[in-house]
Amino acid sequence: MSTAGPGSPGAPGEPDRPGAGDQHGPGGGAGVPVCPRHPDRESYVRCQRCGRPTCPECQREAPVGVQCVDCVAQARREAPTVRTALGGRARGGRPVVTLTLIGACVAVYVLQVASRGVVTNYLAFFPPVAGAEPWRYLTSAFLHSQGGLLPLHLLLNMYVLYVVGPPLEQLLGRGRFLALYLLSAFGGSVAFQLVWAVFDTPTNFAVGASGAVFGLFGALLVVQRRMRVPVGQIGVVLGINLVLSFVIPGIAWEAHLGGLATGAAAAALLVRAPRRPAAQAAGLAGLAVLWVALAVVATLLRG
Repeated sequence: MSTAGPGSPGAPGEPDRPGAGDQHGPGGGAGVPVCPRHPDRESYVRCQRCGRPTCPECQREAPVGVQCVDCVAQARREAPTVRTALGGRARGGRPVVTLTLIGACVAVYVLQVASRGVVTNYLAFFPPVAGAEPWRYLTSAFLHSQGGLLPLHLLLNMYVLYVVGPPLEQLLGRGRFLALYLLSAFGGSVAFQLVWAVFDTPTNFAVGASGAVFGLFGALLVVQRRMRVPVGQIGVVLGINLVLSFVIPGIAWEAHLGGLATGAAAAALLVRAPRRPAAQAAGLAGLAVLWVALAVVATLLRG
């Protein structure tokens, strides 16, 4: 036998008190529960976490029963951030940064073809004007040569980016991975300019994501060694690509080596302080400053 005190639900002579979200519903009487987010909807299902009524549109499946969208969002905000072994935020799903970079390169290539070279003239890396037009250090990494019936230059670079990019993006996190990619592209352009300035090589345009892609190769090699993963396979692929850089005419081997060195250096900085974001950011910033200084030197040498 149970008793009910004054004001308790079910007490003789006392009506049930409506809970949170219980109010007048359309066409209903007092105490009809309605969804707090949609007051025009009667809702007899309650959230297992906060107890408020929740309509079908606001219901989310939970291990037991359902929860409302507000409670699900709050739980997501309060959940601890899971980090990878290298300090990146662990995420599932698609490699967003890698796919975005691929999409950007494809879109710029379409613009190159449509503009009949106008886009290339304004965005390709050209050492004599790099000091006055510094955007070329990065924009050139989104351009590709247009010779032949098929865009082989674009296809090869995007294939390698699609293969190498996702595992690095997962380990490093989106922000670090993007910084690594852009730094490698920048380092490749500066290396191309340095060789042009120091050795008085012919003045040519440079285009392509190869410098950035070689940076990813270098970073993956460093990361695998740090994690004690065999590096034989990636080492062979990298070696073949380096040989091709010197054998095939018309390839900017300077950008390949510059990107490779930059990517390896950036990865070395990141893996040495996997749980110290401030130290990682400082290291990458220092590397960027170093390349900026070298770019200034190259500009002055043949300026």
